[in-house]
Amino acid sequence: MTETLDHDLDQLITLDGIGFKEAWVGEHFTAGWENIPAPDLLLAKAIPLTKNIILGTGVSCLPDHDPFVLAHRIAVLDHLAKGRFYWGVGAGSFIGDFEAFGIDPKTGEQRELTDDSLKFILNLWNDPKPGLYQNKRWKFKVPVPQSDVGLGVHTKPYQKPHPPIAVAGITAGSGTLRIAGANGWIPMSINFVTKDVLRTHWASVEEGALGAGKTPDKSLWRVARDIYVAETTEEARKEVKEGTLARDFTDYFFKMVPKIRGNLDIFKTDISMSDADVTPDYMLDNLWIAGSPDDVAERIRELYEYVGGFGVLLVMGHEWKPRDKWVRSMKLLAEEVMPKLSDLK
Repeated sequence: MTETLDHDLDQLITLDGIGFKEAWVGEHFTAGWENIPAPDLLLAKAIPLTKNIILGTGVSCLPDHDPFVLAHRIAVLDHLAKGRFYWGVGAGSFIGDFEAFGIDPKTGEQRELTDDSLKFILNLWNDPKPGLYQNKRWKFKVPVPQSDVGLGVHTKPYQKPHPPIAVAGITAGSGTLRIAGANGWIPMSINFVTKDVLRTHWASVEEGALGAGKTPDKSLWRVARDIYVAETTEEARKEVKEGTLARDFTDYFFKMVPKIRGNLDIFKTDISMSDADVTPDYMLDNLWIAGSPDDVAERIRELYEYVGGFGVLLVMGHEWKPRDKWVRSMKLLAEEVMPKLSDLK
């Protein structure tokens, strides 16, 4: 675990030096392959070691935390970052974490707990009235302030009224992203989904925003993709198939996703495909973006135009080996690919 945390920290520092604008760190308690149960601590260490990159939780799984405690931890992190922080929130989806915290995802209670937690936390940051606050899982009391000795719930975030909130969508027509649109939060689309599902994600954001009388802002939309750049497309595809990206999907995601969702349909452009057809070659042709700078730029432009545009491209992180090829890929993306897309707004 020490090695992987150091590796992730090194990635954040390297990306800051290259000029990447933001980085999001996930939270899993029982996932050996995604082994960061405390992203806020990793980000706290990264803050003084980076200069410009905005750091975010991607996401804090709200059902897994006492909201009174989490409100204080996130507010302190926002102060340490002096506002260089985004707060991603969600219900979580990892089966081991649900089991650990006694949550039955079939009932949908994780969404109810997420809702309650966020309401509790935003209230705590907004001069809450003294009294008892509780739901079926949590119970805490806001004491009557005693100003002469500074007693009371006083910890507020650095950013006002709070850090920008982000939520992630997975399913077609995501209800979570509809909520993002209604509240003006940052909508994020996971790297697993096809471009057809991505279209439904923005439709959900629009529906939520318009229903709340707001104008949806496409510049907020983050679209995540697995991207790898090499000097030639042949080289990039070879290194992906023989390296980290194919390993992580073959040995982990292709095995874990069916445990959560029952099958690999989330990756499929044609639902009639068999799970056996979802291979690294299929992923290279349909979801992953790997190739030369010219080919990667063309694939990103095609995706952008197909979904009607988005604001920010998120590149998924992995425990990349060898490191020098990952650094080369990210530099090529920043220095050769993105300038080719500078006309996209």
